[in-house]
Amino acid sequence: MKRQIAIPRQMSLITPEIVNPFVHKIHLSFMQKIQVVFMSVFVVPIRLLMIFTCLILAWMLAKASLAFRSKEEQDKPIKGWRNMLRPVIVLFCQGVFLMGGFWMTVKGKLASCKEGPIIALAPHSSYFDSLVIVYLNLSTIVVKSSTEIIPLFGTLIEYTQPLYVQREDPNSRKNIMKEMTRRAKTMGEWPQIIIFPEGTCTNRSCLIGFKQGAFYPGVPVQPVCIRYQNSLDTYTWTWEGPGAFTCLWLSLCQFHNKLELEFLPVYNPNEEEKQDPTLYASNVRKKMAENLGIPFTDHTYDDVRLMQKAAMLNLPHTAGLIEFQKLHSKLGISFDQMNELLDQFGAISQKDKGSITLGEFAAYLGVPVSPALEEMFSLYDRNGSETIDFREYIIGLSLISQPVNNDDTLKLAFQLFDNGDKGYITQAELTEILSNAFGMDDLDVEKLFQEVNINKDDKITFDEFKKYAVTKPEYAKLFMTYQELKKVLSTNESSDSHLS
Repeated sequence: MKRQIAIPRQMSLITPEIVNPFVHKIHLSFMQKIQVVFMSVFVVPIRLLMIFTCLILAWMLAKASLAFRSKEEQDKPIKGWRNMLRPVIVLFCQGVFLMGGFWMTVKGKLASCKEGPIIALAPHSSYFDSLVIVYLNLSTIVVKSSTEIIPLFGTLIEYTQPLYVQREDPNSRKNIMKEMTRRAKTMGEWPQIIIFPEGTCTNRSCLIGFKQGAFYPGVPVQPVCIRYQNSLDTYTWTWEGPGAFTCLWLSLCQFHNKLELEFLPVYNPNEEEKQDPTLYASNVRKKMAENLGIPFTDHTYDDVRLMQKAAMLNLPHTAGLIEFQKLHSKLGISFDQMNELLDQFGAISQKDKGSITLGEFAAYLGVPVSPALEEMFSLYDRNGSETIDFREYIIGLSLISQPVNNDDTLKLAFQLFDNGDKGYITQAELTEILSNAFGMDDLDVEKLFQEVNINKDDKITFDEFKKYAVTKPEYAKLFMTYQELKKVLSTNESSDSHLS
């Protein structure tokens, strides 16, 4: 029999309403397609020529300004004649966007460097967001290290005296935070630091998790909101959707591209926020989300990495979108462990559909479908969809299977199999129990026995039993569920007998 049980749910682990902030699609109407053809023939070539001219002039001046600097000069803010070229470089950079049809309106007021040494921009959704950096006078930006090799743009980025981040290197992040703190606390000696705290592009449907970098120094931050106002969104460049060239070309084919920039009041952290960058980041994100009128989730760039891994495993991209940072903080699972679990999940999901059915779960464990397995499966299936997605699989392992996969449970299970307390289990003993408990046939039991019997001596010791249980912690929970069901059945039969 299968018990009807209430499955408790932690509200902090519920699936976010925004399923995938990293996907964007462009749907052109018939008239919009006509417009693209017309603009591509008569307007875009002229725009590209003017854009390239402005870009070359800006690059030449930036290159000259950066030339022949000593090591000492490179470690200090750009000054003197080099800095006097900044307004001209900025003017030509503005020309790049103006020639592309971009118009920007501004709300609010930019704070001084002393009032707000760090500027947090969100949502980050496009390389066109660089227009904001130009408006902010090519101030210091935090950017991934790979951008420095981009032709022409790499030199302009270098002119901002950026802080280069290597995403895969945790030491890089620590060094950036230290340097950011040093610059932010110079009371205006260094320019303001511009950072996109989300750390990657989204479709602007929500604000994803803010990284701690901008908030680690504990200094005031000015939040700045970005809005693209055209009805046709050709700007958003996410991990799934139109490529960079498509976005660029379609944007140049619009008659005009409207962008709004809103400076919110400087956020001065309290003492608690100064000591807790995560809290500080969360509170600033909440303010910005309220202003933008959109929700926020705990997705991060790590979810993008898992999404890419899912695609490599021929799973749907969304399989990897699990709000990694939230699960990491709640369950203590590292990114490397999550990667391994995704490999395991992909192997169980036989049809590459991004979910596990009851039959696939049974095949993975090598047992037939039984009431005990059905109950355990329902514990994993948090939303009652009759399938288990990757997020549910991780939570199930962490909150359901792992806690009971302990020495006491394993010793109890081992003793049940070990007839006569010999200190080992024979294949016959394993067959008898598993056949009665789960209806396993002799061939399946033999296969399982050989997998557990590492020493190949026809005896399963407790150490072998325990090592195998670590690889598949579901067995411990399955065993406990079977024992509980057996007790319930026994109690019911006893009650029926007494009533008779």
